[in-house]
Amino acid sequence: MEEITVKNLQYNFMTTKNIKPSGWLLKQLKIQAKGLCGNLDKVWPDIKDSAWIGGDREGWERVPYWLDGFVPLAYLLEDDDMIRRARLYIDAIIKRQNGDGWICPCGREERANYDTWATLLILKVLTVYADCSGDERIPEVVEKCLRQFDVHINFNTLRTWGAARWFEGIIPIFWLYERTHDEWLITLAKKLRVQGFDWKGLFETGFIDEFAADKRYDLFSHIVNVAMMLKSEALTSLISGGNPDEFAETALKYLFEKHGTAAEHFNGDENLSGTSPIHGTELCGVVETMYSYEWLFAIGGNPKWLDRLERIAFNSLPAAISPDMWSHQYDQMANQVASFPMSKQPFHSNNNVAHTFGLEPNFGCCTANFGQGFPKLALSAFMRSDDVLASCVLVPSAAETGINGVSVKCELKTGYPFRDNLTYRVTTEKPVKFTLSVRIPSFADSAEVDGKAVDVGQFAEIRRTWQGTETVNVRLSFKTRITERPGDMVCVWRGPLLYSVAVGEKWEKVEYWQNGVDRKFPYCDYYIYPTSKWNYALADDKFEVRENPFESGFGNAEPPIEMTAEMCEIDWDFNNGHCDEQPRSRKPLGEAERVRLIPYGCSNLRLTEFPYLKQNPKPHEKI
Repeated sequence: MEEITVKNLQYNFMTTKNIKPSGWLLKQLKIQAKGLCGNLDKVWPDIKDSAWIGGDREGWERVPYWLDGFVPLAYLLEDDDMIRRARLYIDAIIKRQNGDGWICPCGREERANYDTWATLLILKVLTVYADCSGDERIPEVVEKCLRQFDVHINFNTLRTWGAARWFEGIIPIFWLYERTHDEWLITLAKKLRVQGFDWKGLFETGFIDEFAADKRYDLFSHIVNVAMMLKSEALTSLISGGNPDEFAETALKYLFEKHGTAAEHFNGDENLSGTSPIHGTELCGVVETMYSYEWLFAIGGNPKWLDRLERIAFNSLPAAISPDMWSHQYDQMANQVASFPMSKQPFHSNNNVAHTFGLEPNFGCCTANFGQGFPKLALSAFMRSDDVLASCVLVPSAAETGINGVSVKCELKTGYPFRDNLTYRVTTEKPVKFTLSVRIPSFADSAEVDGKAVDVGQFAEIRRTWQGTETVNVRLSFKTRITERPGDMVCVWRGPLLYSVAVGEKWEKVEYWQNGVDRKFPYCDYYIYPTSKWNYALADDKFEVRENPFESGFGNAEPPIEMTAEMCEIDWDFNNGHCDEQPRSRKPLGEAERVRLIPYGCSNLRLTEFPYLKQNPKPHEKI
């Protein structure tokens, strides 16, 4: 019999009991709670009347997706009403668990054809709920479900979405194993690996190129599956050993080269769709890539995953959601100069309104799933490793934990990523020696901790005996950089923020009845029309940065930070409801003018990739 060996995480996630958001992040979470994520159980039949709670609507992934974000959001905000509503759903799901452990809403005769992706997903949600609430019922519920699932897949092997996302099951398996150390759980994890799709083989053989080039809907180049699978080998390494980072790096090298976006994500308007700035990237893919990066860091401990996490969280995530968070896009475009139905859409698989803002444009998975993005980002702010308290994602927040039997609180006050200062305030109930480990982003040009220069791209470790209340001040320095893009185009970065030409907007409210929902304000759809010029080329590399007052990060009429640049108007066509992939001509139509650039994540309409009239810009170093 093979010896069972389970590897520990390099860094342990903390829960809503330990992490308290503050500043702009707290404001952002409150906006989310007042928007779609906080109200889907009131307005959307697929949640309100789901088969998961005894109704007749969707009984597969949508309720678990929604709870995956709603539960941590409720507990992070300490919102009693949201906590009560979350428990109503969890209670209903537990009540309907079959005596043999089967938990999904289908009859016994339907089990053989039921896609057990929903089983893996609801198990993961139950562990999130247990960590937030402390509900002592959950370990038994999870164990019963996993035991039944173990038997079920002996005769009903993983199929379709469950086979593509098999590794998600390792998360609840690992969670339960940490509590029970039952060896059958590790055997089950290995069984999932045997039955599940071989993502590593897909990339090693080059077949990923064939599926992506086919431009038809499939599971193998599906952007959400690809986003999830980035953590597959890292999760497997917990039970089988091996390098947790190697496969993810191999996959990302391919994805960035063949399908990369200006925002350092990858395009997929359903399936991987190349590097064009007018192809889309699905919102589900954004939040699942974030979740993969969070796990990759926790397992392997390399801060590069947190750099990548912040790049997506501060750019691609907020860009796809309206400022009030009552509507969202299915697909976002880097060059998105309008957002109304297209007469001929450039997407591979999605429809001509997938880029509009609404309740469920194109398909409803993102409606249910986008809510996990900001709450799980907040829960990645601080992590623990032995007697190390690590500041991982540099968002305003506080962590409260016990170190060597002493109560410790660490508050981070910052306007980052819109500002370059971070102030840590550490309070201990009595003297205790530990390490405060502060991540210094690789995209900073230089950094200082309490006035002393430190290296970028790694953690600055401050180890000492802490007593009473002490402060640590961090200063980051960012330069504005011009990044090369395919098609002889460029984009502009400053630190963790990508910048876009600010395009004036006219929002049109669209109210109608569809799929049992009276789509009325505030959960109606919107079309957005441009009211200003957007057809520009960058004229030089002289940028002027201006900081503005702010409370929330991305829901502002005036962004927290902006810049101006010398740009020239050029001949660039608008056809079929979107701008052309390339301008007709790069010859300036007039003198250069100062043009306003705002953070990509603060934009709804935008031009992000454009020509550069100077030759040979320096390439931006990829993280």
